[in-house]
Amino acid sequence: MEETGNILFSGVGGQGILLASEITAYSLLKAGYDAKKSEVHGMAQRGGSVTAQLRYGRKVWSPLIEPGCADIQVAFEMMEAVRYVTSLHKGSTVIVNTQRILPPAVATGQTAYPENILDHLTALDIRVVPVAAFDLACEVGEGRTANVVMVGALSAFLPVEAAIYEEVIAFRVPERFREVNLKAFQAGRKAAVKEG
Repeated sequence: MEETGNILFSGVGGQGILLASEITAYSLLKAGYDAKKSEVHGMAQRGGSVTAQLRYGRKVWSPLIEPGCADIQVAFEMMEAVRYVTSLHKGSTVIVNTQRILPPAVATGQTAYPENILDHLTALDIRVVPVAAFDLACEVGEGRTANVVMVGALSAFLPVEAAIYEEVIAFRVPERFREVNLKAFQAGRKAAVKEG
């Protein structure tokens, strides 16, 4: 158990970021790691930026990630991936949902949504793993499982067996949504393995 890591989840309120970070934290704990997480979700109800920080290893004392120390960013929306690039370091991995959620300034025509976000990220000397999470979630039958698609994608980069995530999802998700969430997890994991 030499692996340690810092994971930053970022996105927009309502995307299920907190559930995604919980599933990941519980999976790491079940695999024998110490894991600590913290979240900022004050603007979640207004569609604002939401983050969760997760650190894992043999022993972790704080959930907070220093600037420039996130090993993986799981960005649930493309612009949110760019917002937190100062949290990354050379060699970090960004798993980015290619879905666009227009902020109010863009939706009202006050500004334009930035173009070529994936190209901008790639130019920063970080590994970029694009995942069409919303599309994959719709394919498995429920668009609201895009967050679990992203957990599946993240799982391909962490030292935890897929079966452990599936156990945690089965425990954490209400029974009537269990099957579709397990399918979403598998779709995300498959997409990341293909891209990564």
